[in-house]
Amino acid sequence: MARRLEDARILMYSHDTFGLGHLRRCRTIAHALVEDYRGLNILIISGATIAGAFDYRARVDFVKIPSVIKLRNGEYTSLASHIDLHETLKMRESSIRHTAETFQPDIFIVDKEPMGLKGEVEDTLAYLKARGTVLVLGLREIMDAPHLLEAEWKKNSVMQKIDQYYDSVWVYGPPDFYDPLVGLDVPASLRRKMDFVGFLQRSVSKGKSSINARKDNYLLVTTGGGGDGSDLVHDVMNAYEADPTLTQKALVVLGPYMPAAERAKLVQKGEAIPYIEVIEFDNHMEELIADATGVVAMGGYNTYCEILSFDKPALIVPRVKPREEQLLRAKRASELGLVDMLLPEQSVDPAIMAAALKRLPSRLPPSKSGSNMHLEGLDHISQTVGRWLDGRATHLAVVGAE
Repeated sequence: MARRLEDARILMYSHDTFGLGHLRRCRTIAHALVEDYRGLNILIISGATIAGAFDYRARVDFVKIPSVIKLRNGEYTSLASHIDLHETLKMRESSIRHTAETFQPDIFIVDKEPMGLKGEVEDTLAYLKARGTVLVLGLREIMDAPHLLEAEWKKNSVMQKIDQYYDSVWVYGPPDFYDPLVGLDVPASLRRKMDFVGFLQRSVSKGKSSINARKDNYLLVTTGGGGDGSDLVHDVMNAYEADPTLTQKALVVLGPYMPAAERAKLVQKGEAIPYIEVIEFDNHMEELIADATGVVAMGGYNTYCEILSFDKPALIVPRVKPREEQLLRAKRASELGLVDMLLPEQSVDPAIMAAALKRLPSRLPPSKSGSNMHLEGLDHISQTVGRWLDGRATHLAVVGAE
């Protein structure tokens, strides 16, 4: 049964400076909510350069703000090289505020950056709080190594501001997997606002299918957005070149943010290896993961949710800087027996990588590890949102599904 809401509105913010993780997470949540509630409209504010490359369900739309990109050293720069960063941030800040004023949301969900990129959302949070909007901060189950996160947040009094503005903090993972604020001095009042909703389960979208869909026995090699994924792909290809007995088919997805020179190099290198097919991007990644025999990935949040959702044997080679998030996730998942892990310094050895790739197809899937994977995040969020919207002075009737 889909429930009918009278013109309920949710605004989401996804800063998106590097990769696709934030936008894909927001879109997943938005799609689940509009499926459960008719009469609900969701607008996603995104800085992702390719926000328009994904399809959106009816009643989910996005507003594109000027793109800012994060460089490998962690610094930011404007995508439009002729506009300086300060001006771009001013444009973004006023677009966000204007969107909130025009859209008048019942709920505002901010992904990962509590005050937005360089504080660009704080003004909007203050405005929406004054008019009674429910303010939610959504955090990945792992943010970063505690010492790195603490340094970043202390500088801008982030912890106090989260407590001041937000009504609720959703952690997109179960409490027994990881605590995103571990090692930080968290006020008791903020702890009370934290809700560990569970991992966000994924499914293959009905109807449209990937143009790269295939039904043979293949390993999927994915680097997420691909901005820093070329090392992993080189390591996989080097393993194939070094070991003639490695004949397992592999589909390599480079990612839309991989630099053009790296991409060209890898496409050329892949052409010389008969078992490897290289594609640049697919906006139906769920389908490619669902059909794969195993997955080789860097282990960002979304890919990890897909590995669990589709119960796939996985080999994770995490990014280790500037953030340690992927490393911490891979270590924890590997401790629980959910995935295999190689550190980048192991992955670069063709013999070690070839052996890991050969083991992968016969590895037990995550569900056989004995760990409860807690994939109820979307259901939990939907129930919470339903309760909040029921609490509004709005007529709510139960109606049959569309």
